[in-house]
Amino acid sequence: MASKYTEEQLNSLDRETLTRLFLSQQEQLENIDHTLQLVLEQMADLKRHRFGRSSEKHEAEGQVSFMEVDGKIVFFNESEAVAAEESTEEPEGVSRTRPKKKQGKREEDLDGIPVVVVEHSMTDEELEDKFGKDGFKQLPDEVYRRYSFTPAKIEVEEHHVKVYAGKETEEVVKAPHPQALLRGSLVSPSLEAAIMNAKYVNAVPLYRQEQEFERYGLHIPRQNMANWTIQCADRYLAVLYDYLHEKLYGYHVLQADETPVLVNKDGRPAGSKSYMWVYRTGRMYTECQIVLYEYQRTRNASHPREFLKDFRGVCVTDGYQVYHTIEEEREDLKIAGCWSHARRRFDEAVKALPKAKQKDSRAYLALTMIQAIYREEKLLKDLPAEERMNRRQLSVKPLVEAYFIWVRETLPKVPQKSRTWEGFNYSLNQEKYLKVFLDDGEVPMDNNAAEQSIRGFCIGKKNWVMIDTIAGAKSSAIIYSIAETAKANNLKPYDYFEYLLTEIPKHLDDTDRSFLDDLLPWSPGLPANCRKPNKSEVK
Repeated sequence: MASKYTEEQLNSLDRETLTRLFLSQQEQLENIDHTLQLVLEQMADLKRHRFGRSSEKHEAEGQVSFMEVDGKIVFFNESEAVAAEESTEEPEGVSRTRPKKKQGKREEDLDGIPVVVVEHSMTDEELEDKFGKDGFKQLPDEVYRRYSFTPAKIEVEEHHVKVYAGKETEEVVKAPHPQALLRGSLVSPSLEAAIMNAKYVNAVPLYRQEQEFERYGLHIPRQNMANWTIQCADRYLAVLYDYLHEKLYGYHVLQADETPVLVNKDGRPAGSKSYMWVYRTGRMYTECQIVLYEYQRTRNASHPREFLKDFRGVCVTDGYQVYHTIEEEREDLKIAGCWSHARRRFDEAVKALPKAKQKDSRAYLALTMIQAIYREEKLLKDLPAEERMNRRQLSVKPLVEAYFIWVRETLPKVPQKSRTWEGFNYSLNQEKYLKVFLDDGEVPMDNNAAEQSIRGFCIGKKNWVMIDTIAGAKSSAIIYSIAETAKANNLKPYDYFEYLLTEIPKHLDDTDRSFLDDLLPWSPGLPANCRKPNKSEVK
């Protein structure tokens, strides 16, 4: 850096002034170096987001261990974790071994799929020509398996309803028959289920479905499909959605997340963000799972406040402040934090560094420490909630406490506003919420289950980009809820949609909603075809 003093002026300065001048310039150089480091980190991070892999998997060569020293929990192999000097390259001349193919994989893939036996035989005449009369015997068959695929088939169901009249009276009676889903429409439960399954499960936009139907000689404009879908969701599936919402309040732990979505006609300027919120039962509940979406125009606290107003328990979320605001308003709601979000900034910091420097970084050490917490937690996944909580106190809590001690000690040594600094600050700001899982065996340590439940929607919106109307957004929330709840309970969404659209119309005039118990995804009364094949069953 150029000095504002000439050589003659520098020579005339006393030692104290020279020292201050040197320190001042040294500080400026450090600030420039710090700024350059942040710029390079941000550039590398942007490049990774655009071109790199999205995996957050952390590969650690060793494990971080913890112990108590003079009443203080510390980790004792920091140097090994911070700067692992062992080379990860394979020695010259050593070839990588190919992993062995899993035995029985084909049988597992075929298990549960209906089998059609096709026999291939020779006539008696052909055999006598080959071997002579009575000159052959039959051996066990050779069996070859091939997948058989039948493309979509379009038919028109023409319902002929018999009509009767009394000879002595003018009374007219019609034979029992299914009512139309939508009056005057050609749509059927099977067709609407196919449209919903294509868009909300397989992320196929309506315009592409329109093109596919055309290839089968069926002209269905996308506007018709949109109208059918909105009406069927509002008229039929909404009944089950509301029932599932009531059932959701019976759980002790929920998980929540939200993602932006564009709605074309919502009364605001083009490009205004709306939000799709998702609420689901806690990951520890492996049976009777519920996933519910809710469309809202904003991301403010009023929406989860209203949705969760009758819920009493723990809600696992990311660090979004609105959830903490609601917790402060109530005594019967507790918010738990997400360790996956806590590690995410460290993961970004590590990936922004040159590969040779990654393992020398504090961000890498932070990832390794959090990985150690996850490793201990994973050992407890199959335990009952009470036992899991007790074991967490013994094996997981010391690691969590050691992590936060280290974060407080290390934060002053980290350049401000860097990804690593942001990661440390996030952990300290969220410490209260990140520790909630330690005292409740039903609470998971991250919010990954909610993020996975909203992933189908995120994939879909990449294809159809935006939703046209508010009505479409609300119906989409209902349909995504049914689809994701079906998947979470091991159902086939198409068959489940078709069954619901067949059964619910029969009960619209019922004042008693108990019939919905038989339609829940875990109901033993569901038809067998709605359930995915159980791989443990023998064909």
